[in-house]
Amino acid sequence: MSFRSKAITLSDLDQLDDTNRLLLRELHADPRITMSALARKVGMSAPAVTERVQRLQRAGVITGFSMSVDPAALGLPVTAFVRVRPAARQLTKIAALAESLDQVSECHRITGEDCFLVKVHAATIPELEETLDRFLMFGQTVSSIVVTTPVPPRPLPIPD
Repeated sequence: MSFRSKAITLSDLDQLDDTNRLLLRELHADPRITMSALARKVGMSAPAVTERVQRLQRAGVITGFSMSVDPAALGLPVTAFVRVRPAARQLTKIAALAESLDQVSECHRITGEDCFLVKVHAATIPELEETLDRFLMFGQTVSSIVVTTPVPPRPLPIPD
């Protein structure tokens, strides 16, 4: 199991030129845009835009298209960030557990005293407790329950 992101260099894309940056901005604004509509917005042919988008995908710059769903709408109104400090030789078990649990939407390997930051969703506080107890088999946890999200996930800035 690997926690490393693929390192992308500008040479992987020939260059992250103005056109590629414009494509990324337009895709951020509307990930569902058709290649034809995207081509019209950037002043290129649809095949040329399709090829550029595919190159950005192959290089790992565009890693996927996703949708955002409100967890509360799915009956999961409780969200918590959980820092996990593994016991000796439990690192891989924590990663495997996080990957196996549907309640976990994110798991990051981090620096510092704790080794993982896990985002967990639950229907109730007792259900959150059950999920936390599963992690406690492999180390210590510190949880922070989300009260509000003043800055929801948003696109990264595209450099000029």
